[in-house]
Amino acid sequence: MAIPRLRGLFALSRIVLAVRTAIAAALAWYLAPFVPFAEAEYSYYAPLGVLVSMYPTLARSARSGAQTLLGLAIGIALGIGGISLVWLGAPGIVALGLVVGIGVWLGGIESLDAGRDWIAMAGLFVLLLGGATPEDFSVSYLVTMAFGVAIGLVVNMVLFPPLYLQQAAARLSTLRDAAARHLHDIADAVETGELSRDHLTDIVRDLHDTVGKVTEAVEDADESSQANPRARRRREDRELNRRRLHALERTVFSIRDLADVLARADDRDSSREAAHDLLAEAMRRSADLIGQPPGSETAAEHLEAASAALERYTSALDEAASGAEALASPSGVAEEITAAVCLRRMIDASRPFV
Repeated sequence: MAIPRLRGLFALSRIVLAVRTAIAAALAWYLAPFVPFAEAEYSYYAPLGVLVSMYPTLARSARSGAQTLLGLAIGIALGIGGISLVWLGAPGIVALGLVVGIGVWLGGIESLDAGRDWIAMAGLFVLLLGGATPEDFSVSYLVTMAFGVAIGLVVNMVLFPPLYLQQAAARLSTLRDAAARHLHDIADAVETGELSRDHLTDIVRDLHDTVGKVTEAVEDADESSQANPRARRRREDRELNRRRLHALERTVFSIRDLADVLARADDRDSSREAAHDLLAEAMRRSADLIGQPPGSETAAEHLEAASAALERYTSALDEAASGAEALASPSGVAEEITAAVCLRRMIDASRPFV
């Protein structure tokens, strides 16, 4: 059980991030004594600035670094205010409580994000470590941290800037295969009459979880492309990932609706067995179409087969709707029509990639 949980340690992206961070921290420590307006004795804040700004993507690193520095500036001002209270005669314990309390309260500013937790910490550092010249400590603290953030950004941009477009494409393919596989499973259950509400619930849950992970991967890939020189020649890949995600989200949404319709359907009537067989066939052909990768040479054949199978099913529904069966079970006919609409949406979502 422990091995899968440790798998992230051996991911190439994590190893590269560790190497970049180590190089940036060492470089920041070496250069920190030469930073103007900062005392050399506070050089250890430079590697700390690297750590707070080093994220897998350049855009996130820049955003986190800026938010941290803003939080630090607010905390420093708060700490200086606490020192002023002590100079005016307030007990030190009162000043400390106010600085920490107000700092935690200001941490509720959601727009600060990564900088929220640094407000109280910076205020406490200034109050306790500022000494007789808190302004010198504060300037050194802020400037050295900013220097570390800058070093982290430069190293992140120059040394192996991450680009996760390929990883996102692989995740999209995983979602595509899962959608096709589950639709095949539902078709088999419809044909054999072994459709289970619990089985459908498990399918919907699995697809929902997979969509969440894939969406996060595509968003990370988009973020990694921002200000990344490696992304200039990969704009088509980025756009393709977005289009695939949108199409697969529509497909999964339609599978969920289809599962809901089938779960609410009445027990199958033997007189409608032919229609259910046609529905299962249309689902299989749609699943084959969904499973085709972008640019597949056989995608056009699968599109034609899926459309033809759906046409046969809807024709059977038209005949049933005009007969006595529709009067006997109008809700059943309505559910079958809804199932056809769901399959049509899946086919239309795949059509742009044929």
